[in-house]
Amino acid sequence: MPQRNILHVPLAPIAGDRFQPTGFPDLGAATFKKFDRSASADGQWVEALLVESEQSMANHLEGVGWDRADQKQVDAFNGLPYVQVVNADGEYLTSSRTEAHRLASAFIREGKLQDGSSMIEHLRKVMELRDDKPLSARSIASAIFSLDPLALVHGVFFADNKLPGQPKIARALTSFVEAVDVQRAEYGGVKKDDVSHSNAEGQGSTEGFGSIPFHRTLWTARSITASFVLDLDQLRSYGLPGSASRLLEIIALWEIRNLLDGGMRLRTMCDLAPLNDDIDGLPSADTLGAELRSLIEENSSALNSGNLTTVVWTTGKKGKG
Repeated sequence: MPQRNILHVPLAPIAGDRFQPTGFPDLGAATFKKFDRSASADGQWVEALLVESEQSMANHLEGVGWDRADQKQVDAFNGLPYVQVVNADGEYLTSSRTEAHRLASAFIREGKLQDGSSMIEHLRKVMELRDDKPLSARSIASAIFSLDPLALVHGVFFADNKLPGQPKIARALTSFVEAVDVQRAEYGGVKKDDVSHSNAEGQGSTEGFGSIPFHRTLWTARSITASFVLDLDQLRSYGLPGSASRLLEIIALWEIRNLLDGGMRLRTMCDLAPLNDDIDGLPSADTLGAELRSLIEENSSALNSGNLTTVVWTTGKKGKG
């Protein structure tokens, strides 16, 4: 029987009933039909809507562990290593916690360590990658754990032919938000120009002049649910010690708890909160924080004592960082 920690959390807008789902350039809002057994005794097909995608939810979950004002991880994660990228003057640019590809970011792969050595060669060495050797899942997981353990929670794909085998770690924590039995809420408005009452050449709507009407679509729903699935089998498959696997699990649960407690402001018109504070199977933030601190200390050696890896990025030309 697969071991999963599965949470389904009912949500509602914090004000009113309308909300704005994620949108895609080629199709707009992502609607689909859902067979809803709660709608009638025999069930029926109802309109459903993807409010937030798996990729976006991963970003939101990682975001609760990052202090954007000071560009560093939050105090609760002190003792966890990660990779930061700086320019030639030592100014912060980005990190493995904020880059879409995490440790596989081009800014990390193509940069250099402070001693001048190649970061991609360092990755190759610590993950024990060779052209004549099968990938070692244990070596790869151990290396990633020492560089940034969150990449083992949220996934990373080293799609670079300089890294033999191009190691890939799937997401262990998957989340999304869906709404069921949805209806459109159409409305509009006008951007009014009180200064220019007639448009001269070069002063039209394209340039932002004039009074411009617009329309917008929001949505309402019978129910909105955030789903979280943590694959415990995958965490154990890394071959890390038991306390290290438990640390990854607690990191994931801490992120979920703090995301829900802090409010899920996904967009301007999509500010959601749980209907109930007490969520079955999810300990309080204080309980998770206490266990997190204990497990970080217990795994200090494997976590490289929480030391940052600093990569210097000096050019935008690939391969010449």
